[in-house]
Amino acid sequence: MERRWFRAVLAGHDVELRFSSIDASEGDFDGAVPAPEVAASWEAWQDEVAFARTFAAGAPHLDVQGRDAWRGVVSLRWVLIHMIEEYARHNGHADLIRERIDGAVGV
Repeated sequence: MERRWFRAVLAGHDVELRFSSIDASEGDFDGAVPAPEVAASWEAWQDEVAFARTFAAGAPHLDVQGRDAWRGVVSLRWVLIHMIEEYARHNGHADLIRERIDGAVGV
């Protein structure tokens, strides 16, 4: 998501999504494969996070805008809050899976 929101929407770069597409929006899940591709995915994510951090740090203000095909005009402020929501949601999903595996609750 960092690639889409920070590179494509806010920075206006013409980039393809790495693991999904317009035609296969769930490609990052449906096409998931085990190692060794995990290492490449981790590196790709690290690259996108570094770009997002650099972009946000260099922005003159949080009202910098970009255009998204689904949501229309969005600001850097909105994207940052949206990313927090996404990480919180997915971390919660991962924690539920972990609880089913190890049985530890509330740890």
